[in-house]
This record gives sequence, C-alpha cells and structure tokens, in this order.
Amino acid sequence: MTGLDIFAWIVLLTLLIAGIVIWIVLAMLPGRIARSRNHPQAEAINVAGWMGALLVGIFWPLALIWAFAKPAAGRTEAGQ
Repeated sequence: MTGLDIFAWIVLLTLLIAGIVIWIVLAMLPGRIARSRNHPQAEAINVAGWMGALLVGIFWPLALIWAFAKPAAGRTEAGQ
C-alpha cells in the first residue's frame, strides 16, 4: 500500500464515522428539543425521532414538528 492508499482509507473511515455520528445526533434531536421545552409527550417524540431515523421515513420530520408544537390549552397527560 502506498501513502496515497493509506490516506484514502483514513479519509473514508473519517467520513463513515462522521456520517454515523451525524445520524445519531439527528435521531436524538426531536427528543432533546421536546425535553428542553418541557413537552408533556417528550418520550413519545423521542421514540418517533428514533423510529424515523431507523426507518428513514416520515416519522423524523413529524417528530421534529411535534417537538416544537405547543399542546392544546387545557389538555394534559391525565386528560384533565
């Protein structure tokens, strides 16, 4: 292996690791936003964010929107 081959492998591994880290951070993002905003359904938003990341589907953008949405006035988890 030449020096150029070794450099190419280092770049490839760095990009692969960076891609995985970015994917994990994006999967956690809706849940973290919901917890920081004290959203009553923060755990459900977290699950939807991870499901969206794992299934590469529509759940992730919906979870992100849901994390920023305010719950309806007068409604709580207990239904009061």
